[in-house]
Amino acid sequence: MSGVKVSKPKSIFTHVLVYFILFIFLLPFLWMILASFKTQEQIFDVKNLFSITMNLDNYIKVFTEYSFFQFILNSFIVAIGSTLLGLVIGLPAAYGIAKYKQQGLGLLILVARIVPGISFLIPWFIIFSKLNLIDSYTSLILSHMLVTMPFIIWVMIPFFEGLPKELEESARVDGCSIMGAFLRVMLPLSWSGIITSSILSFIFSWNNFMFSLILAGEKTKTLPIAVFNFLSYSEINWGGLMAASVIITAPVLVIALITQRYIISGMTGGAVKG
Repeated sequence: MSGVKVSKPKSIFTHVLVYFILFIFLLPFLWMILASFKTQEQIFDVKNLFSITMNLDNYIKVFTEYSFFQFILNSFIVAIGSTLLGLVIGLPAAYGIAKYKQQGLGLLILVARIVPGISFLIPWFIIFSKLNLIDSYTSLILSHMLVTMPFIIWVMIPFFEGLPKELEESARVDGCSIMGAFLRVMLPLSWSGIITSSILSFIFSWNNFMFSLILAGEKTKTLPIAVFNFLSYSEINWGGLMAASVIITAPVLVIALITQRYIISGMTGGAVKG
């Protein structure tokens, strides 16, 4: 009984702390949603800061005046393309690093991920300008791979290290090549890690701003860049900006809610070696 009495205050404190942190993080998101349905005057009315209105004018203007359907399509193409290409290159790379214990190569890839992306921006711009690839999906997908591929590699290395070597050896005895064993044995056993790295890579690419700012044009402008349409020198269209922010956030939020159990199992699975 004494043990229960001691743990009860701790449990209450933990719940209060969790709810307080959730409140701090969710408050700006809640305000953003509410503001997206308000006029400019209503947004600046402090007395009705969290009042609820159902004015859809901001959303209508976002899609009728700013071509947001095209921006959404561009963002999906770039995020999916960079994620798929990152998987095609990153999965074999992670498997090779794990199999042959190439920690130095893994560290080099990590350094490339840590280095600020702006360091690569000028070389990318010069190269793509020479190849006439500015304002193309190719340039955006390749540049976003600087974000997605290193992340995929570093998430997947622990997964491949945690798989028993006997599985690959058995496949080799049965006549598989190294690549065959990788494709037929190792990949099917690492689906949780693949799903986790794919989802997080997609989110990172979806939210990427800097590369799209320089390499995208009118044809390939993505959602984060489209938000600039609501900013001007003299005024900020807060209602439209909040509506655009909700549109940008909604797909990522839906994906995260649907796949959260895969993300949690994938991250914890990669931390435990067999």
